[in-house]
Amino acid sequence: MDLHHLRLLRELGDRGSLAAVARAMHITPSAVSQQLKTLQSTSRVPLTERRGRRLALTEAGRALATAAIEVSTALDRAGRAVDAYLDDPAAPVTVSAFHSAGLTWFGPLLARPGLPPLRCADEDVAQADFPALVADYDLVLAHRLPHSPPWPADRLTTVPLLQEPLYVALPAAHRLASRPVLTTADVAAEPWICVHEGFPVEGILTAIAAAAGRPLDIVHRVNEFTVVAAIVAAGGGLALLPGYTSRPDPAVVLRPLADLPAARHIDVLTRPETLHRAAVRSVLTALHDIAAAPQPLPPAP
Repeated sequence: MDLHHLRLLRELGDRGSLAAVARAMHITPSAVSQQLKTLQSTSRVPLTERRGRRLALTEAGRALATAAIEVSTALDRAGRAVDAYLDDPAAPVTVSAFHSAGLTWFGPLLARPGLPPLRCADEDVAQADFPALVADYDLVLAHRLPHSPPWPADRLTTVPLLQEPLYVALPAAHRLASRPVLTTADVAAEPWICVHEGFPVEGILTAIAAAAGRPLDIVHRVNEFTVVAAIVAAGGGLALLPGYTSRPDPAVVLRPLADLPAARHIDVLTRPETLHRAAVRSVLTALHDIAAAPQPLPPAP
């Protein structure tokens, strides 16, 4: 049954004639009659009957008209509940982030006054798996390499946060540490620490190998950058570390590659309808503000 048809039935019971219903609904009497016939086709018993020249409701019609009031009231109440939910600035918001983004931004986000309750989670997944996380979280902090495929625009809203440089990390006592800038030829023969397959930084190491014309010696595979930095400091190999979202280690130095741009995009992914919520928009604005704060300077060339 169509709610509009039910409303016409109710109006007929209240107003007493097709003409009065038509005037109230701003349609023609014939349109009212036709739509009531459509409603009648869904009922096993007559809903209206002729009483002289007037069309009136039967007992079944009056019962249905009363039910229509309840349906209309329930739908209005549901609509108001949805509006209250969307407009509630204090509704909890769920946020997921890959490890280094969570390490860098969860603290400032939780400490920021005036935000709704936050539910934070770490989700360090392969690049291709970030879009699926929007089914479980309101906001998803994701990263990808500049030349990788963009996030699917048909089902996601993508809000760019920043482009972060990636640097070669090496022990402070390494023979290359005194150089302000490195090349792919300088580092290609070194042992390397790499992320697991399918994770964004791996593509940069593939590019280094291609530029140097030789495969890299991958000796460790670790995703957590704080662990990577500890392995680098211990002399376990070179690695790529982000310039903004990794904690500095005095035993590790970061150097840019002169002949290979190395960076990653950090974005917020969400479902389009999620942004209708005031609480989600306030958290997204806070993330934007935090990411836009002055970042550490890159190593001096």
